[in-house]
Amino acid sequence: MAAITSSSTVAAAPAGRSLWADAWRRLRRNTMAVASAGFVLFVVVVCVVGPWLASAIAGLDSTSQDVAYGARGPTWQHWLGTDPLGRDMMVRVMLGGRLALAVALVATAVALVLGVGWGAVAGYVGGRVDDVMMRIVDVLYGFPVVVFIIVVMSVIGTHSLVVLFALIGAVSWMTMARIVRGQIMSLRHQEFVEAARALGAGPGRIIVRHLLPNSLGPIIVYATLSLPYVMLTEAFLSFLGLGVQAPQASWGTLVAEGAEKMVVYPWLLIGPGLLMAATIFALNFLGDGLRDALDPQTRRT
Repeated sequence: MAAITSSSTVAAAPAGRSLWADAWRRLRRNTMAVASAGFVLFVVVVCVVGPWLASAIAGLDSTSQDVAYGARGPTWQHWLGTDPLGRDMMVRVMLGGRLALAVALVATAVALVLGVGWGAVAGYVGGRVDDVMMRIVDVLYGFPVVVFIIVVMSVIGTHSLVVLFALIGAVSWMTMARIVRGQIMSLRHQEFVEAARALGAGPGRIIVRHLLPNSLGPIIVYATLSLPYVMLTEAFLSFLGLGVQAPQASWGTLVAEGAEKMVVYPWLLIGPGLLMAATIFALNFLGDGLRDALDPQTRRT
């Protein structure tokens, strides 16, 4: 009878959950994070598909001008109004979102590649190599980010989007390097790393196959939280005239144009300003939700 009871108890024991499955379960319970993820996905789809639909259905684009029509508030034909040149603001905002999101994604990807590589090498090797590499990071921290970008772009004398993407990413990797270095240092003496080293795995294989996969949680969280920072940096540079140049437009340039005429034509600022602010807030809420979901200390046993 005891054997039967023991067997039924074992059979009734719940199956174990992995860290990622448990994190996904906690994330789904975070209503604000899920709603934020849905909103960000909606914005991405609208910015990518919206201009094509507006052109196919209503014949609207971002370049057609109607100076006689001029700047008018929202109507059934122009949901976000028009600018002083008669261009539809809704299409301009959607195309501006494309550029703003592209800058955020590409610059964050550049920062991830640089920061993860630098931090992983410094954390795994340690010693003097770690000291030298992190002192370089400390020196770079001393440069004001925006001022550095402004100076470099002024010296180069270009407003290329590729240069803008690269510069924003190149000055956004230091914090990622510190985070990855701390994670690697806390994992490099774990049993699974010693086992891989005993089996003949080299440093590169250990870092790529064993250490970085176990550090993905903080990396994903910081990457999500860095997206709004990059978007704000691009918006500020565009506001100063050093970002995206006409005839192209991003949310930063649209906000700059709207701010100049906000007293007379407030809808020029309200549309892009609200959408950019809502997207940045949603990305921050999503990042906070991912941080809570991926925190091992909150994992239930």
